[in-house]
Amino acid sequence: MSSAALFLTAAAIWGSTWLVIKFQLGVVAPEISVVYRFALASLLLVGGCVVIRQPLKFAARNHLFFAGLGLLMIALNYVFVYRAEQVLTSGLVAVLYSTMVYMMPIAMRVAFGVPLKATTFVAATLCVGGIAFLFLPELDAARKIDAVAQGVAYSLAAVLVCCIGNLIVVRNHNAGIPTIPATAWSFVYGTAFVAVWALCRGEAWTFDTQPAYVLSLAYLAVFGSVVAFVAYFTLVKRVGAGPSAYVQILTPVIAMLLSTLVEGYRWNLVAVFGVLLAVLGNWIALTPAARNAHAEERDPATRA
Repeated sequence: MSSAALFLTAAAIWGSTWLVIKFQLGVVAPEISVVYRFALASLLLVGGCVVIRQPLKFAARNHLFFAGLGLLMIALNYVFVYRAEQVLTSGLVAVLYSTMVYMMPIAMRVAFGVPLKATTFVAATLCVGGIAFLFLPELDAARKIDAVAQGVAYSLAAVLVCCIGNLIVVRNHNAGIPTIPATAWSFVYGTAFVAVWALCRGEAWTFDTQPAYVLSLAYLAVFGSVVAFVAYFTLVKRVGAGPSAYVQILTPVIAMLLSTLVEGYRWNLVAVFGVLLAVLGNWIALTPAARNAHAEERDPATRA
């Protein structure tokens, strides 16, 4: 797949999961649903590695990085996002999560010495501003939320751990570790961490046998986890963690487009303006990289 196809695949799938996750809420605790989701995804990826004869044996040092990636991008990331959405609206969480386009280039600079560009922050500002306009009514309503500071803290913590997780992805690529086995082991460790978290919280290990829950779980495991994460991690290898972070900008836009078709969401001029800003920011951030592929060689993720 081309880099553009990988980008759109990850964004489209994660955008659709905003709607699908709603069928997971209710009977089963969110943490338990996350365990089910990534346990199934782990089985699929490990089984896939066996079938296509991808290596699953790695040095103990690499397993430390796999465990770290699972802890950060699967366990803590999802737990923090769920906690944030218990307090804040999903739109406000999306706006806060979009700040990754600021954090990721800075993290790459600190960890790997990747140069910072002025256009990166111009694009990031346009994108975050666009998402803010898209969810402006929810941002206005946030002033009435008592625990807004707690929700903001959880959201930004999710962004931080995800950024550190992306640095581990870059490290794994640079170490020559294939994407699919690395993702499989990260899912295994992440599932274990979330399971321990659920046990410590005393969550009930229930299961919803209704078709809506089972089908949504299957979709989240196969597409929302296996396909989307493999596409995203491959994209990080191709273009670097900084440009890949812009998937988080397109994801809520796609979610709102799908909401228009499924839930009858009604657009207004402010929301349309927000989408246009986000698209412009993506174009500024990604089009120069596509035209000047040689400049990406300075990003260690492209030298794996």
